[in-house]
Amino acid sequence: MEDIASAKGFYADYLGMGVEEFNMGWVARYTSPETGAHLQLVTRDASAPEDPVATIKVDDVEEAYEEARRRGYEIVHPLTTEPWGVRRFFVRAPDGNVLNIAQHRD
Repeated sequence: MEDIASAKGFYADYLGMGVEEFNMGWVARYTSPETGAHLQLVTRDASAPEDPVATIKVDDVEEAYEEARRRGYEIVHPLTTEPWGVRRFFVRAPDGNVLNIAQHRD
């Protein structure tokens, strides 16, 4: 995706993800007020070498990281606490897609 603003109408209006939780210019998250479903849009990643296709929110990112390593999955971006407060890593799935595995800190 090249431009979050141009995609907002489709995701926020058409799909009903009308609540913009945050928008940092390169990443934005929208939520459905009816279902609580979240959608995160990314134009490019600010600190990682590749752009993920999706973000998976987990309760214990350290455990998820260790499990990915035990299984021999390629870690694309190391376990990092980002300046915006998210602790995350990127892992390449067997199909080649890169996923952002993240835990939001309070």
